[in-house]
Amino acid sequence: MLSQEAIAEIAAELAEADRTHSVIPRITARYPGAVIEDSYAIQGVWRDSQIAAGRRLVGRKIGLTSKAMQQATGITEPDYGVMFDDTVYESGAEIPVDHFSNVRIEVELAFVLKHPLEGPDCTLDDALAAIDYAVPALEVLNSHIELEGRTIVDTISDNAAYGAMVLGTERRRPDEIDLRWVPGVLSRNGEIEETGVAAGVLGHPATGVAWLANKFHQHGARLEAGEIILAGSFTRPMWVSRGDDVLCDYGPMGTIECRFI
Repeated sequence: MLSQEAIAEIAAELAEADRTHSVIPRITARYPGAVIEDSYAIQGVWRDSQIAAGRRLVGRKIGLTSKAMQQATGITEPDYGVMFDDTVYESGAEIPVDHFSNVRIEVELAFVLKHPLEGPDCTLDDALAAIDYAVPALEVLNSHIELEGRTIVDTISDNAAYGAMVLGTERRRPDEIDLRWVPGVLSRNGEIEETGVAAGVLGHPATGVAWLANKFHQHGARLEAGEIILAGSFTRPMWVSRGDDVLCDYGPMGTIECRFI
């Protein structure tokens, strides 16, 4: 495991990379012995520094929960990161591409909790009972670590590659719709690039919420009422560039549009 000094140094590097929208060398190339516990420690130091600087935490993202994403990254274990209030956009937003590095889009559902959720034995039914509503969401990936050869240790350290999310306007309670069959048809500049259904996320998109609650319990924490939980992509990531218009059709849950400027 890494020393506290190394953890703090890497967290500072990532904070600077976030500020300058740049990329740093892989952590695992420099510290081959780094393990997952190190990566969450790095993420935690970075997170606390951001909160100390005035950012407000609004939720959590879960990543690598579908075969599509695992095959796209070569990483087979889910991960999680934090989301701050200044990273949330509404459908129709213009998003500055220069605010991010290695910019890609993923198709997801987000859940807002009405009750706290705590492990260690949280089930899908428990998660569904704690969810107030589901809303369609696009995640903007933002990778500050070189992509070639990265491992889950690199990804987790980099806040699970989270950059921003774009939320739709259609909300559904879990008892109003079969969330497994919510579709996603993702287009760039009028051309369909990716398609999928939400069941691709662990069989049910809310399963990841239960997984996260159980994972948090290991660290003596829980998910709180009001938090937004981004459940993971059910398509492969789509690269975007300045000038791209993005549209995702979620069928009965409406559409999301955004433009990268």
